[in-house]
Amino acid sequence: MEKTDAGTPVGVDDPYAHVDRCDHLTSEGKCRFAVEQGDRDPEFATRLREGEYQCPVAGDPTEEGPTGPWEWQDCPQFRCRQHDRECVRCGLTEERMAHDDGRPLLEEHHLSYAEESEAGTGQAAHEITIYLCRWCHAKVHGSWARIDDDVNPDPEAIAERERRRGRQQEELGFESAADRYDGE
Repeated sequence: MEKTDAGTPVGVDDPYAHVDRCDHLTSEGKCRFAVEQGDRDPEFATRLREGEYQCPVAGDPTEEGPTGPWEWQDCPQFRCRQHDRECVRCGLTEERMAHDDGRPLLEEHHLSYAEESEAGTGQAAHEITIYLCRWCHAKVHGSWARIDDDVNPDPEAIAERERRRGRQQEELGFESAADRYDGE
């Protein structure tokens, strides 16, 4: 199983197996990074410009799944961050509270970490980030729990989410100023 720099497990054997698409990939199959940020990696941008910025992993956008000659791990600018605000392991959804400094229910979880090179120093790996509730996050890092385990949300997680929903409902309730300041 993949491990963090500290040696704790991340819950997967192959981080790339949990990737749907690169964050830089447009719906037309082009690489947004090469077009908009090509100055950060001119060699990469020049190489993709020759193919009209077509993503070498995605291939033909009319076909299902990646059909290009590269794999996600071959692309030097690959990045994949989950955008759904729900735990990928148990399905718990985030209940965000405005103007509240309380700890969030969901935490970012990185599936890839620095890789060892011949020199022995860690080389930055691709960014592959998902969301886990803080209870699943602790289980994944603290044991051999996997992110693709079929589990229900922890009872403490459900209780905390319901407390937040209750506070949201209280804030949505209407109380007229006449009722609030009656008798003053």
